Amino acid sequence: MVSRVATVAFEGIEARPVDVQVQVASGAVAFVLVGLPDKAVAESRERVRAALTASGLALPAKRIIVNLAPADLPKEGSHFDLPIALGIMAAIGAIPQDVLDAFTVLGELALDGTISPVAGVLPAAIAAHARGHGLVCPAASGAEAAWAGSEIELVAPSSLIQIANHFKGTQVLRRPEPAIRAAPGLLPDLRDIKGQESAKRVLEIAAAGGHHLLMSGPPGAGKSMLAARLPSILPPLAPRELLEVSMVHSIAGLLTDGALTDRRPFRAPHHSASMAALTGGGLHARPGEVSLAHHGVLFLDELPEFSPQALDGLRQPIETGSVNVSRANTRATYPARFQLIAAMNPCRCGHALDPGYTCKRAPNEKCIAQYQARLSGPLLDRFDIAIDVPAVDLADLLLPAPAEGSAEVLARVVAARHVQASRFERLALADCRTNAAIPPGALDEIVKPDAQGMKLIRDAAEKLKLTARAFHRVLKVARTLADLDGEEGVARHHLAEALSLRSRAAALG
Repeated sequence: MVSRVATVAFEGIEARPVDVQVQVASGAVAFVLVGLPDKAVAESRERVRAALTASGLALPAKRIIVNLAPADLPKEGSHFDLPIALGIMAAIGAIPQDVLDAFTVLGELALDGTISPVAGVLPAAIAAHARGHGLVCPAASGAEAAWAGSEIELVAPSSLIQIANHFKGTQVLRRPEPAIRAAPGLLPDLRDIKGQESAKRVLEIAAAGGHHLLMSGPPGAGKSMLAARLPSILPPLAPRELLEVSMVHSIAGLLTDGALTDRRPFRAPHHSASMAALTGGGLHARPGEVSLAHHGVLFLDELPEFSPQALDGLRQPIETGSVNVSRANTRATYPARFQLIAAMNPCRCGHALDPGYTCKRAPNEKCIAQYQARLSGPLLDRFDIAIDVPAVDLADLLLPAPAEGSAEVLARVVAARHVQASRFERLALADCRTNAAIPPGALDEIVKPDAQGMKLIRDAAEKLKLTARAFHRVLKVARTLADLDGEEGVARHHLAEALSLRSRAAALG
């Protein structure tokens, strides 16, 4: 007799169906596992054996063959333990086979028969619902699976004995409820920053349009403080965005107790991060920082200190909003629609632009050029806004805290984004959520400069030798400025300000 249990294998955030086939037959005593399993899956034989013994079900002295079909699809992870164990239990008559036919199963077994949480429960639940299945998952992951919908049947046991009793009708397990992660605390507030009014204005513009921002200035100017306060002026995740973000974090195993939050991700990797850490990769093609920052912020402090290869690896995800991770035995596609915020010093010592300062390493101009040469022109061209952040004046530090904080700025950002959302809905641009994501083909319809503005942008493009990408980004920033002002059209002063916000990028390039 062959018993079957449905489970999944993950390719990126996609859950591919896998059929666990178990045969218990006469012959030499063995436990054979086939179907292209990795090391973690192969080791499930010992975990399953110990868990069944601890639950009072010793393996029969027969030949047990477990096939994970399709056989040419790589199987990775410990979540195959529970479907294998349930398949064996069905094959030896410990539970009815027919009750398993309506479920997709995943979970890791401990040696005492308890079921441990695993990564990827949310995408697995969504895939099971699409196939018309219910889901059996660990109790600790039940709250995460519940977000897949109220229609899906969920069974979240904490042990093998519980799931056996549930399927035999001697114990009824309560359906888990969706969990919301409590806010870890108040976000850093813009009211903490004294001075830097121009930089705070630029941060508001970047937040309103989802624009990529590069800040350059001496050490201690407040660049990192400004970036850390960007999440406080970003609107919460929309339901669709929340689902996309949570699926990536589920695959990465970052959902604590299966609870979701509508706060936008803020990722700030150290400058020693490798290309695989930023864009994704490793032995099993795991999501990188660009995907973990999906619909949120990726902050790169000390930008030139990152590996040039790792930085150039960001160029494709910035444009496409996704990243393809290819390895010898697997290929995965992860979403990566993030807002890039970067900070850098003008040179290695950071003071080359200070009045009267003479660099000991080399002439100031040479020191600056050598340090900034680590950044490629194509990467710099992808920043919508690039500004200088000057050192804070001592007089500003002695002033009381500013009256306007993040709450007031957030209200203006939310209003601007509502305008954008209405516009995109009217033009049937379902994939657009911010002005930064406007496709080139829709710019002519969305950004309509007046005659004076058209002349300005034409002259500036020729004088500054703007690339086509830079030209489009200036138009997008101008559209955001008009939205913040509550104006339907893009005027000359909007374009003039947008051009001024690219002056630093032009100088670096």
